[in-house]
Amino acid sequence: MELFPPIPYAGWSDTLATVHRVAQVVGRVRLLASPRRNHWWNVPFHLTGRGITTRPMGLDPTFTVDLDLLDHRLDITTVEGRRVSTGLLGRSVAQVHADVVAGLTHLGIDVDITGAKPFDLPDADRPFAADTEHASWDAAAVTRYWQVLSQVNLVLEEFAGGFSGKTSPVHHFWHTFDIAVTRFSDRVVDQPAGADPVTREAYSREVVSSGFWFGDPTYPDPAFYSYTAPEPAGLETEPLPEGASWLARGGSHLAVLPYDVARAAADPRAAVLEFFEAAYTAGATRAGWDVAGLACTNGITDPHR
Repeated sequence: MELFPPIPYAGWSDTLATVHRVAQVVGRVRLLASPRRNHWWNVPFHLTGRGITTRPMGLDPTFTVDLDLLDHRLDITTVEGRRVSTGLLGRSVAQVHADVVAGLTHLGIDVDITGAKPFDLPDADRPFAADTEHASWDAAAVTRYWQVLSQVNLVLEEFAGGFSGKTSPVHHFWHTFDIAVTRFSDRVVDQPAGADPVTREAYSREVVSSGFWFGDPTYPDPAFYSYTAPEPAGLETEPLPEGASWLARGGSHLAVLPYDVARAAADPRAAVLEFFEAAYTAGATRAGWDVAGLACTNGITDPHR
């Protein structure tokens, strides 16, 4: 298949809303059952050859939750080989949530998400158990989402190899529904006490984060992005490759390369890597990082290579 096939937001926005909430149902399980890691690295999903996974978690029993986005099925599987599966086609968020709760109980997994609600979504006050509104599941669009996610994942892995400092895994966030890799400096950021605990942990150090999201009502187009936090003065004046721009958003600025601009490039992969590198260099230089010292050509730190 082509690199970066079309996935316009308007063509699957209803399905995207459902998939996002189903992912958050599973994400709540991951949040409760995984050992805590700095910057919430334990919480996001990783990709598989058929969809996305929580990775193994828990000890009694050890289990995973996987979304198979080719067969459109949710599987809860223990290391002993016991499995509960539920279909995702034509199901509301409330039905999927009920099946997950029942499946966890059936397998003897002590994780309680009965009253869980969406995080940072317009219906954040409504429990998943009551969400019969979101039930759209366009199978072709969902599979395309996973295929695009897989391709972007590999480009982000390649970009990640160019940095020798502290860096996150490439991972898929179920709360914001983007895929990203984040580079860190060792400079501590004193977050205000009034900041929410998610923000305080995620941004306890200086970061430059690079990623991709599928669009939302405030920006209804898929796009590659990068931001620096805290944002250094003058960041938005730094040059970006042709077709990319700085977008004012929430009192700061995102470097944005629209997905369709990247798709139209002679070499889409190279265009995305050039964008990520330019945005990172802009943020890291403005923030005073040792850009040259942290560089890692082709993922190699061996001085003899």
